[in-house]
Amino acid sequence: MNQQDARPPRPRARRFLVPAILLGVAAALLAAGIVPRMEAQNALAAQTNVQAAQIVSVIVPRQAPATQELLLPGAVTAFSDTAVFARTSGYIQHWYADIGAHVNKGQVLADIQTPELDAQLQQARADEATAQANFNYAKATSQRWQDMLKTQSVSQQDADTKSGDMLAKRAMLQSAQANVRRLTELVSYEKVVAPFDGVVTARNVDVGALVTAGGAPGLGASAGELFHVAQRDTLRVFIDVPQSDAPYVSLSTRAYLTVQQYPGRQFAAQVARNSGAMDPESRTLRVEVDVDNRDGALLPGAYAQVHLALENSRPALDLPVSALLFRPNGVTIATVDQNSRTQLKTVAIGRDFGTHVEVLTGLQATERVIDNPGDAMTSGEPVRIAKQAGTS
Repeated sequence: MNQQDARPPRPRARRFLVPAILLGVAAALLAAGIVPRMEAQNALAAQTNVQAAQIVSVIVPRQAPATQELLLPGAVTAFSDTAVFARTSGYIQHWYADIGAHVNKGQVLADIQTPELDAQLQQARADEATAQANFNYAKATSQRWQDMLKTQSVSQQDADTKSGDMLAKRAMLQSAQANVRRLTELVSYEKVVAPFDGVVTARNVDVGALVTAGGAPGLGASAGELFHVAQRDTLRVFIDVPQSDAPYVSLSTRAYLTVQQYPGRQFAAQVARNSGAMDPESRTLRVEVDVDNRDGALLPGAYAQVHLALENSRPALDLPVSALLFRPNGVTIATVDQNSRTQLKTVAIGRDFGTHVEVLTGLQATERVIDNPGDAMTSGEPVRIAKQAGTS
């Protein structure tokens, strides 16, 4: 080998070195352009995900109030209200009480003239006297025959006949006495009296009017009604309590009345009794509230509003109605979990406070409830909680 062949191939190495340098420069330039673009894309995607999460307002459940006021319409009625009818037939001789008159129990309202009935009573008393005389005679005769029977002066058959005649005459006397008592009772009805202390609300007779015994008791202004009397010192007010509120109404429930003719005035009332059964048609409980009306401010037949203070010894949690969703499976609320995702929960509603409701089951006191959730909201949606005023 000569010296010329031993020299390295320098032109060939230089030929590969230049492309390698160019390739490195190109890769550096390419990396310098792609990396910022990828970082920008990642930042844009992150920002898009953040903006895609719905912004919601959350509320924390609070304790429901122990006392709730229930307002119900009621009809004011007299404590006792009755129509007075004639128990005997005749003509009105005189009347003593007109509408608006305050009467006492047993006070005479009118006199009925019954000459035929008076004559019947006289005849009945005469029949009673005749029966009494016949009985006395038969009794004495029977006693004599019993004495003669002891000495065998008469037969047993004759003595029994006289004794039987005495018993028959006694039965006739008792019948005559019963007839006298009946007619005496009818004659006593010539005086129409007030059944209780109250006010005369209707008078349907005048002097000389013919009245007949009987009538249709219990119906106002019915045929044959002479007077109508109402007891209004104490008034009854009947209300229908909804089924959801019925368990909280008791005799100790505080109540008062308001009427439109006395603005701002409250009439003290007391729950007196209830029907003890729900009306199957309206699902309500009939409750009677009594009101002291000795001053006569309230009038029977008036419309009133009854205020009941319902007390619950174990109140549950409370939410505004704006947080409720009404779904086919029941009333639902939307909460936010620790991962800022929604969860739908079915709850049971208790008392209704108007803008708020009591939630009996399905809600914890520490849960964050979404206020005004969208109707299309589902479980698992990402959300962001809106910052409240005063927070940073």
